[in-house]
Amino acid sequence: MTVRDLVQLARPWQWSKNGILFAGLIFSRNLIHPSFFLRSAAAFVLFCLASSAIYMLNDACDMERDRLHPVKRLRPLPAGRVTRRQVLGVTGVLLVISLIGAWFLGRQFFFSMLAFLAVNASYSFFFRNIVVLDAMLIAISFVVRAVAGVLVLRPVEAGIELSPWLLVCTLFLALFLALGKRRHELGLLETHAAGHRASLGHYSLSLLDQMISVVSAATLIAYAIYTIDPATISKFQSQNLVITIPFVAYGIFRYLFLIQERNEGGNPSRVLYRDGPLLATMASWILVVVFVLYKARS
Repeated sequence: MTVRDLVQLARPWQWSKNGILFAGLIFSRNLIHPSFFLRSAAAFVLFCLASSAIYMLNDACDMERDRLHPVKRLRPLPAGRVTRRQVLGVTGVLLVISLIGAWFLGRQFFFSMLAFLAVNASYSFFFRNIVVLDAMLIAISFVVRAVAGVLVLRPVEAGIELSPWLLVCTLFLALFLALGKRRHELGLLETHAAGHRASLGHYSLSLLDQMISVVSAATLIAYAIYTIDPATISKFQSQNLVITIPFVAYGIFRYLFLIQERNEGGNPSRVLYRDGPLLATMASWILVVVFVLYKARS
């Protein structure tokens, strides 16, 4: 196993998905406090290791099916550059490190790590071939990440709240990305879709487009309501979060353009890295949110 193969198996470009762990840090307005930041950073690293372990486990389970995929067949396992035993060995090491590290960050965070692994394991072994539930499990794994980002801070400040809006917005946004990924796979594989993933045989482009329309609208509406909710205004002592709505709207519309007109979306993390307007929008949203929340506190 070469270093290049190990990097391909670990998929570090996918680690951006764990960025949702920092939501609790930012929205609790503890971003500039070293003790809080270090805990969030440690949680991010541990979830990255756990995520890589999950990717490797999925590759081991999907080795034969991936050989039918025009892109995935080039991965180390289906291409025959590494063995399943080697991959499972590295997977075990990463899982042990993740769980031990999570335990030292607090019991609640440890259980959130267990929940994350359980959700992903159930997806890999049971739900990935069940239509709709496959996308739902992916979305739930993002919700668990968001919850973990709050729980890791509680040993420092027990009163940090877990906002239901964080869960709702994360769920809808993750569903949006998951369904976009399914749309890309269906269009890419065409007649071989069911052979690669059984659930794809039950989807159609028209059905996925309808579902994507529903969850994209739900994401935007949920976020907009959150920014003008009296409880939000009271918590942050500011009405200015409403000015961040255009960034969210443009980001959603830009991503819809990419998945429907350019047939991208198979790898949301790479789409974010490679699409300049989308990356700029995400960065601008973060900067404006931080400015609004922390200026209101000063």
